[in-house]
Amino acid sequence: MPSYVLTVNGTRHTVSADADSPLLWVLRDKLDLTGTKFGCGVGACAACSVHIDGDLHRSCQWTIADAAGHEISTVEGLPNTELGRRIQQAWIAEQVPQCGYCQPGQLMAAAALLTATPHPTDSDIDDGMSDNICRCATYPRIRKAIHRAAANGAGEAK
Repeated sequence: MPSYVLTVNGTRHTVSADADSPLLWVLRDKLDLTGTKFGCGVGACAACSVHIDGDLHRSCQWTIADAAGHEISTVEGLPNTELGRRIQQAWIAEQVPQCGYCQPGQLMAAAALLTATPHPTDSDIDDGMSDNICRCATYPRIRKAIHRAAANGAGEAK
């Protein structure tokens, strides 16, 4: 079985796995990073979203061979950044999670959105978060939390 070097949340890991092993399962089963969730396995729900080289991607759609050599960030790494901490605090303040299953993907999508658009409108949020499915329909709370995280940015009123 071949070995691959993955950099996840700033830490290098050498992982033995088949080349076509989905990154999702490598993260969960080999690296014990279980925050990234399996939802649908076809990239439709976004529960497994991670950042690869700073861009939002579905980890169920990337193989370990494709991911090797890239910088991968998971929900476990979110508190390592000021933006990530703001998003998590906003999520708590707005009581976003209900069942919570989709929340890792929602958080990663919110981080990507706020990185690209630090002061999003409702329309920006709707567009940026539209791929993330929440069966509990906490979308209004997600929107409020994203606005809160944006407002709590550097130089902004808290």
